[in-house]
Amino acid sequence: MADETKKVVCIEDELEMIELVKLILGRNKFDVTGAVGGHEGLSKISEIQPDLVLLDLMMPEMDGWEVYQKMKASEEMRDIPVIVVTAKAQSIDRVLGLHIARVDDYITKPFGPQELLDSVERVISSKAQTQQEISS
Repeated sequence: MADETKKVVCIEDELEMIELVKLILGRNKFDVTGAVGGHEGLSKISEIQPDLVLLDLMMPEMDGWEVYQKMKASEEMRDIPVIVVTAKAQSIDRVLGLHIARVDDYITKPFGPQELLDSVERVISSKAQTQQEISS
């Protein structure tokens, strides 16, 4: 992976989870910005233009699927990869997430630090490879 610091926005309704993600990814040279809830998350994405978004599904006010739909409808956000992070482990949610909504990956809580890191690195590498293929 390239040496430059990759920017990640973590949209979550639990501050403890944002801090955990910052701790895990921060140790691995990622610049993580936390956003509490969907509205704040969308404004942070617009402001930062991150390399990746970690998105919780179960949030009050605006849930993760609504945030995801708004991202995909936006010219400036539609190409930003999304990893859904949720406690909803039912297989139908995984199928919806990966195949119908086409999120880039899906992690269920509780997750291990290595699982999170592997997913983030895989999705960012895949995005970089796709952009390289498009530009060549």
